[in-house]
Amino acid sequence: MANVLGVDIGGTKIRLGIIDTAGTLLYDEKIATQFPLYTYLEENVLRLLKQFPDVEAIGIGTHGFVDPKLGRIIFSTDALPGWSGTAVKEQLEAATGKRVEVENDANCAALAEAKFGAAKGLDRVVCLTLGTGLGGGILWDGKLLSGGPNGGAAELGHLTLYPGGAECACGRKGCYEQYVSGTGIQRRIREAGLDMSPLEMFKAAATDEKSAGLMKGFAYDLAIVISSLQAVFDMQAVIIGGGVSESADYWWPQLQEELKPLLLNPLNILTAEFGNDAGVLGAALLVLEGK
Repeated sequence: MANVLGVDIGGTKIRLGIIDTAGTLLYDEKIATQFPLYTYLEENVLRLLKQFPDVEAIGIGTHGFVDPKLGRIIFSTDALPGWSGTAVKEQLEAATGKRVEVENDANCAALAEAKFGAAKGLDRVVCLTLGTGLGGGILWDGKLLSGGPNGGAAELGHLTLYPGGAECACGRKGCYEQYVSGTGIQRRIREAGLDMSPLEMFKAAATDEKSAGLMKGFAYDLAIVISSLQAVFDMQAVIIGGGVSESADYWWPQLQEELKPLLLNPLNILTAEFGNDAGVLGAALLVLEGK
């Protein structure tokens, strides 16, 4: 296969990349997310196809619940207004004449790590993307676990950590992502009466008691998340990516300490290798090879 176009759609920006069969990023572009989203997406995809006529197929990773067979967005939060119900695959294939595949963005990140990154060579892996929310991607015997009748398979961020806890954007309370995501950490910092970013809090934990307590609480909650998922999937490794992972040097030792009494068996906990590149590379992999 010749080159493919990978598209990573987020609430504030869209990343488009031309990628070859070896996973090399040949061209990379970021544009601000605009609405109505599908019209804007189609315009920019057609623009790049004119610029790169050798592109054979298009892979799209997006926030939300996705039906990967139909390439349709089943549900998206207000981060992408009007996106729910969009038949992306059908419309974009008609507009471009190219094969199009659509998947959840966290699943795309898991594909990238499995093929080229920290999970390379492993068959059973859970990838956690700790960003604005908590994304989850699961590789089960080398295949991506995704889809389902409501497009909600592997939505790990919406498992319940604390029943009746902090309200989540999904409408329920106490979801994982309200405690171990960047948004959840920021909420807990505010509730503690501090005025700082999560990174500043992690840095201050060495000398400030309140910050140390917040970091310990975060690490404990993340350890519960990981140990609970181990009981379900018995994975070979957990790969942690997303913006929060960029501060891992500060909280990683605390996480390892919290995990000791909780894990059922030894487990490799690794940081993602691709960082922000994982989404666009994984989107490309949707059409470079079978999921």
